[in-house]
Amino acid sequence: MLRIHFTDADLARTRVAAAPDPLWEITFSLHRFQTRQGRWAYADWHRRALAALSEKGLGRALPTRLLPLFPRAAYFPDFLNPAEASLGLAAGLAAIVDTPPDRVRNEVGRLAVQPTGAPSWLTGLTEKENREELAAALKDYYNAAIAPYDDQIRARLDSDRHIRCRTLLHGGVERLLGSFGTMMRWRAPVLHVDYPVQDRDLHLGGRGLLLVPSYFCWRIPVALSDPELPQVLVYPLHPVSAPEAVGNRSERPLAVLLGRTRANVLRSTATGATTGELARAAGISASAASQHTTALRDAGLISTRRNAASVLHTLTPLGASLLRMGRPGGP
Repeated sequence: MLRIHFTDADLARTRVAAAPDPLWEITFSLHRFQTRQGRWAYADWHRRALAALSEKGLGRALPTRLLPLFPRAAYFPDFLNPAEASLGLAAGLAAIVDTPPDRVRNEVGRLAVQPTGAPSWLTGLTEKENREELAAALKDYYNAAIAPYDDQIRARLDSDRHIRCRTLLHGGVERLLGSFGTMMRWRAPVLHVDYPVQDRDLHLGGRGLLLVPSYFCWRIPVALSDPELPQVLVYPLHPVSAPEAVGNRSERPLAVLLGRTRANVLRSTATGATTGELARAAGISASAASQHTTALRDAGLISTRRNAASVLHTLTPLGASLLRMGRPGGP
């Protein structure tokens, strides 16, 4: 159990990440190669990613270079997930390269005493040129195994972010912290998090907490090991059930009525979405998404509100009723 202790200042500084963190997605996608837990939810990705890695000549680097550095274990080095990655992959990789050698030595040493162990070559990461080679390998891995799924990942994270932000809007930070079901339980002023290691207390001390949703994280949230670093809590998205992964029969009548793409757009509007988010969720262009939202708005199923340079689409009562009609036991 991980217990995260909040002060009033921490509650004021708690926020939800605005975009996927590429290095955390690398980390957890590598974990997906090390276990069969949740394999059904990533089966298509697993097959295609292995093929892409082999095609790019990275098949050997996966088991010999990457997996030993990112073990699915109680500990892996914190310097592999720097805060700078919130600015993008290039910034995150640059931060890895610029990590002080003493910190690399200490964290690799901690990894070496774990039950999973660590190959001897990891000690060479104290040399900057070796960290540059690692950064290049991580970039190649990302481009082969994760970048092709960027739209799908962003659509899932956009949906989760809308849910969290609406919870924050209507109930404040404490309601947000209490919105994660059984994997986290808010008992003011402590957030109790299911965790794969022994009991641990983390005192934020006024720094706040960044909540980072992750597409490849499975079941259990993860925090950094070093309590002195800027604190993040990476959490899994709501899992897709097996029937939903292959297509939910209960949604077919709605697809017959509206067409499959327009039905997908309508469903994606359930938590509120911009035109770009709807396009990613439905796998269509932004112009096509705009045409579908115009048709749905003209039919009275959604409403549209402009906010600066973007627009937010939400369901009308009629649109919500139509969605409920297509569900088992609806309306």
